[in-house]
Amino acid sequence: MDKWVGKVAVVTGASSGIGAETCKKLVASGMIVVGLARRENLLKDLSTELNGQPGEFHYFKVDLCNEETILKAFEWIKSTFKSLDVLINNGGVLKSADLLNGSTTDWKLMFDTNLIGLNICSREAVKLMQHFEIERGHIININSIAGQMQLPGNYADYAVYSATKFGVTALTKYLRDTLSINKLPIRVTSISPGIVETEMTIDLTRPTGGIEVLQPEDIADAILYALSAPQRANVCEITIRPTGDTFTPKD
Repeated sequence: MDKWVGKVAVVTGASSGIGAETCKKLVASGMIVVGLARRENLLKDLSTELNGQPGEFHYFKVDLCNEETILKAFEWIKSTFKSLDVLINNGGVLKSADLLNGSTTDWKLMFDTNLIGLNICSREAVKLMQHFEIERGHIININSIAGQMQLPGNYADYAVYSATKFGVTALTKYLRDTLSINKLPIRVTSISPGIVETEMTIDLTRPTGGIEVLQPEDIADAILYALSAPQRANVCEITIRPTGDTFTPKD
């Protein structure tokens, strides 16, 4: 991680779970981290916790469903830090909303947050990376195994969530190709966890059979692994599932 010391990283969904843990590890590695999230009180608490670490932590209140707040955040990053090197698209929402009886409001919330917000952040990040002519950049999208395979029928309530994550899979691949075609030194990684113990999954009723589920730090460690690879190596895909998980996708 030495090559990232003093470099600027943006982390969405930074107020808790995977996002907060990622901020902690990046700041401990000496990066300047900007956390974006809706819950400003939690961002303030995280800022206090990270005071005195090798790097720096800053934050900006952002709603990924509101493009105006995203654009304001990136404009502030541009004027304040004069650089942007890493984007971690972690912010997301999961709602139980099936295809026949689900709430349209919940459907839109998931698409706007998980897919449209992610794409806006990626677009704005690439603009800044180009503007500042960075030597190297990296965009990491926190995806899901639900974006790799159709979930079994007993998970039908999460079909729309899965659709948003399949969208993330497609956007990640196209972004990687587009950046390569344009010869930009920006790597792109998709990280797809199985079930992680976070606020988002607290109501997810899935029998674990005594299997220990993933923790946010497991995903944050995967992020550091992808970032740490030499520039010649683009870690394109990482899938992380709990040890002993016998989850079987639907054919």
